[in-house]
Amino acid sequence: MAYDFQVTFDCAQPHALAEWWADALRWTVEPTDEGFIQAMVDQGKATEEDTMRWRGVLVWRIGAAIRHPDDPSPRVLFQHVPEAKTVKNRVHLDVRVGAEQREAEVARLVANGATELHRGALGPFTWVTLTDPEGNELCLT
Repeated sequence: MAYDFQVTFDCAQPHALAEWWADALRWTVEPTDEGFIQAMVDQGKATEEDTMRWRGVLVWRIGAAIRHPDDPSPRVLFQHVPEAKTVKNRVHLDVRVGAEQREAEVARLVANGATELHRGALGPFTWVTLTDPEGNELCLT
């Protein structure tokens, strides 16, 4: 039996980072169920401090998720943590854009807040390592 999973990024600004990654991967930000969130507050199962408004929508303060537009799994969750990132990621995403698209994607992501770290090669394989606006690594292959 195979297990379903999600990848979770710790971050300072989950809603902003979810939007960045949704754009980077050409995925979509998971819609928010404002009625459910408000019901949880009204029933005392959550507090107003657990929520916030993001782009005019009631959302959970601590997290936001993205999904592939055609497949709900896997899911990527962005979860608020108070501490800043201080060391290199031990896990990162390799985003397969193809050699013919790589330079355009590097330019697009850098224009949207990514930082180019380095370029690598191993035999016929090449990649560009970037960081997202909060310093999480990703490689474009």
